Amino acid sequence: MQHLLLTNIKQLCQIETGTERKSRVSGQAMKVLPSLENAWLYLENGHIHSFGKMDEVHTIQCNDIVDVSGRMVLPAWCDSHTHLVFAAPREQEFVDRINGMSYEDIAMRGGGILNSARKLAEMDEHELYDQSHRRLLEVIRQGTGAIEIKSGYGLNLEAELKMLRVIRKLKENGPIAVKASFLAAHAYPLEYKENKAGYINLIINEMLPRVADEGLADYMDVFCEKGFFSVDDTDRLLEAGWKYGLKPKIHANQLHNSGGVQVGVKHKAISVDHLECVGPDEINVLSSADTMPTLLPAAAFFLGIHYQPARQMIDAGLPVCLATDYNPGSCPSGNVPFLLTLACTQLRMTPEEAINAVTLNGAAAMELENEMGTIAMGKKANLIITRPMPSPAYIPYDFGNNPVERMILNGAFL
Repeated sequence: MQHLLLTNIKQLCQIETGTERKSRVSGQAMKVLPSLENAWLYLENGHIHSFGKMDEVHTIQCNDIVDVSGRMVLPAWCDSHTHLVFAAPREQEFVDRINGMSYEDIAMRGGGILNSARKLAEMDEHELYDQSHRRLLEVIRQGTGAIEIKSGYGLNLEAELKMLRVIRKLKENGPIAVKASFLAAHAYPLEYKENKAGYINLIINEMLPRVADEGLADYMDVFCEKGFFSVDDTDRLLEAGWKYGLKPKIHANQLHNSGGVQVGVKHKAISVDHLECVGPDEINVLSSADTMPTLLPAAAFFLGIHYQPARQMIDAGLPVCLATDYNPGSCPSGNVPFLLTLACTQLRMTPEEAINAVTLNGAAAMELENEMGTIAMGKKANLIITRPMPSPAYIPYDFGNNPVERMILNGAFL
């Protein structure tokens, strides 16, 4: 039997007691991070068994006891939106933006997503896996304990399948939970530039059946944006995805008020992601839906565009999720601690709100809320042990430094 007892925990954060389990945290409740000071935590067979205060009577027979005095313990981050599988960086486009080109200008000349698609087509599947596995281990060292990864740099049948097979291999061989999203509707390949309906038909009639037949994806994603896929395109693609059992998780309202939020809610999307360009209408639509609003401020930071209105969303009673958008073009970083800093300094979220957004709400955006996201009896023991620090607020405050001293995955030290 595998077991581990952590003692003298300075602060055990994001706890749940009793039998009732929260599926997400919304509105004003996001300001609260339930915690226990001077605590112990007992893990058994990869799961959380029990916890309590050190001065309470408890009898646990355990040979594996670790004193973590001065350190906090939190549930591992749940990063619900990434493009971690890619072939090569795009630093020249970074320089181009410094010199005045916009993200849309770069895309129009064949850069951006099409650039990544060309490089991915040239890379062997084994090399693509090796690179992606190294990136996965890097984000794990920064505290990530569950992750969603998208395809979308293939843009043809074989390359999309190659990406999804790599994601499946990461899921099978990696130490954390991995969810896969099918995102062939990320951009139009050059050969379909004048035949957009033809590419949509290719996705629906050839790609989707293969993806579903091989069980390669959990979700269907679409980049619903001006110059990419319209609301009508998105509507048709999401409907097709549902027929194959792929629930929607879509890119919405990043560069324009595109109508993506509304079409996502119409199709009962698990989440609508980006949301830089939202207003009262979108907030109102989300208020009557179970769809999770997922904010990606690190992409806004890197592109130099305006940030998401997190305060208005939370004050309206919505849940808010944070995710990195780790990708080679608009956010070449999967660093969740830095994401928390951006959420606090640029979105005006409190540290407690930000941590809620990337733990329980991040888990909910991947339908993992019953397994991860809080410290609760029976949940998977994917946990962060911090360096010695005074409070949870120190994590976003101490930006640029990794707060993680050790990771526990499936109940064992990494």
